[in-house]
Amino acid sequence: MGRDWFDRSDAAALAPPQRLCFFFNAQIHQLFHALPVAIELSRDPAFAVDVMAATDDHLALARDIAATRGAGPIRFLRCGGRWLDALAGLTGGTIPPKLAVLLAARGKLVDYDAIVVPERTSLLLKRLGLSRTRFIHTCHGAGDRAVGYDRRIARFDFVLLAGEKQRRRMLDEGLIREGHYAITGYSKFDLTGPKSDRQRLFAQDRPVILYNPHFSPRLSSWPAMGEDVIRQFAQDDRFNLIVAPHIRLFDNRRRRAAMERRLADIGRLPHVHIDLGSRASIDMRYVHMASLYLGDVSSQIYEYLARPRPCLFLNGHRADWQEDRSYGHWRYGPVLESAQGIADAAADAIASHTAYAEAQRQGVARTFDALGDALGDAASVRAARALTHYLARSQSVARPALDGLPRLERAAHV
Repeated sequence: MGRDWFDRSDAAALAPPQRLCFFFNAQIHQLFHALPVAIELSRDPAFAVDVMAATDDHLALARDIAATRGAGPIRFLRCGGRWLDALAGLTGGTIPPKLAVLLAARGKLVDYDAIVVPERTSLLLKRLGLSRTRFIHTCHGAGDRAVGYDRRIARFDFVLLAGEKQRRRMLDEGLIREGHYAITGYSKFDLTGPKSDRQRLFAQDRPVILYNPHFSPRLSSWPAMGEDVIRQFAQDDRFNLIVAPHIRLFDNRRRRAAMERRLADIGRLPHVHIDLGSRASIDMRYVHMASLYLGDVSSQIYEYLARPRPCLFLNGHRADWQEDRSYGHWRYGPVLESAQGIADAAADAIASHTAYAEAQRQGVARTFDALGDALGDAASVRAARALTHYLARSQSVARPALDGLPRLERAAHV
């Protein structure tokens, strides 16, 4: 971050570090949206950074990423006990129910100066006794759907935004206020750049189709046409196909196992790779491999379009989408009403990409602020800097009574 504790004031240098918890109460993919900021802040002695999560899988991935990124001191904490694992086993989910996790974590979280989360359910902690703790939202994804502009965002003390699109819409809807947000770019990109050492998935060098259906039954192409799409590509050797749905589509272990068995024969084909929820499905490696994105409403489309390429969208839920800004990304490629002839449609979408390239570039520019890239600052560095300034400001406002105390006594109280 370029911060040095010698640069801080005497009072700040004498004060104990502020305690920050990066809390993960949802599926494991959300780690990528907040952990980069935790890593950056861990290098600053003004903060004591903890990462707390509901499962060992979360903590294993967080430790791996922190180690490879040269993080400073971070404590990795498991909230709750094995009873949470047992509860997840009963429900079949990859994570325990969120409310149970919040109840288990509440006692540990009460002592933090600030809690950073990429989801909104954790705001319930304010009603469970954490009314004085500052809650900071990193968002998770930067898509167009209304769910990304949840009314609960207005209850956060500070919000980190990816770009101007989010800022404008959240201001319009009264979700953020001046002095309590910052545009810092998309921190996930700091962890998910293309790597040349990633294993090759396919023996034949063909265009790679990434099929990424959403999890919501009301919005996803999967219920109406998902298996049909896969089987058509399985019978066509012009493309390599990666099937990597949103991780929540098969978040239930039993449903995932049943679908893996159902698609096993297709998954053994040399030009088809099916991944219903591994670590590879969330770290953008498939996004970087793809020649064409095939999907519906997932915000992952913008992660893919950070490098503009062909897209093809499936309107499996019969949406009247043309005037709906929640479907703004459907202007970046052809939209199909059925899966009939999907392989030919993919070939046409690749051939016609130039017709959509400029719209894609403009959409990405609105979605992801690139100022930091131009200045050489990663998004996580900008986010950490914004949080440092906000937390210093809010701490001084919250504790004005300490200003008149002698320096050593003041430090003892902070």
